[in-house]
Amino acid sequence: MPRLSGKICVVTGAGRGIGRAICEAFAAEGGEVILTDIDRDTGRAAAAATGFRFVPLDVSSEADWTRLAAEVPAADVVVNNAGITGFEVPTGPHDPENASLADWHRVHAVNLDGTFLGCRYAIGAMKGKGTGSIINISSRSGLVGIPGAAAYASSKAAVRNHTKSVALYCAQQGWTIRCNSIHPAAVLTEMWEPMLGDGPDRAERMAALVADTPLKRFGLPQEVAALAVLLGSDEATYITGAELGIDGGLLAGSAASPG
Repeated sequence: MPRLSGKICVVTGAGRGIGRAICEAFAAEGGEVILTDIDRDTGRAAAAATGFRFVPLDVSSEADWTRLAAEVPAADVVVNNAGITGFEVPTGPHDPENASLADWHRVHAVNLDGTFLGCRYAIGAMKGKGTGSIINISSRSGLVGIPGAAAYASSKAAVRNHTKSVALYCAQQGWTIRCNSIHPAAVLTEMWEPMLGDGPDRAERMAALVADTPLKRFGLPQEVAALAVLLGSDEATYITGAELGIDGGLLAGSAASPG
């Protein structure tokens, strides 16, 4: 029996990268997938290629979540994956001294407000059955400081903490609605391509970027998706409020490699 058979699964920011990999893994396990993305062209193309239902969604918009709740009133698994680093458009510095308030707010509006609204939607979509799984995609940057990306690190740390608040709240209501966070480190998605390029030194660049990772490689979107499948399935019904790292051992100890 597929592990997500009969489950309605909503995934945000799912037009590409980790989000799309999660959608594909959910479908392979029998899930009924609703793919959402703010980029309508990317979302429609992904839906056309996979056969999933596409619903446009700006996760920072309360009105968009209200519309989604009307279109998809019940769900069994909700993955709050949509997020930005803050460097997607030309911008100024993101360090604690020089970051602008506008850049700070822009990152938090997507990463934190979007997760808050997604969790609120999920509770409403699951409490009728009294059961479900909310999966929030945080980051290893939510566990450590990132001086050059202060807004991103702050937003992902807040996602980590809010996950625990949601988990405790749902348990207090007597529901078996679970909420957990996944914390990927360097996962090979489209966002890395500008840094890697397609020249003869691509392999060298890749090695340099993961030199501090004990396993000495990038993670794959499919590896994050496999963890999401576990959390969404009935195999993980005693896991809630947990934070699961997927970082190749990066945060297991010192960043310096042992001699």
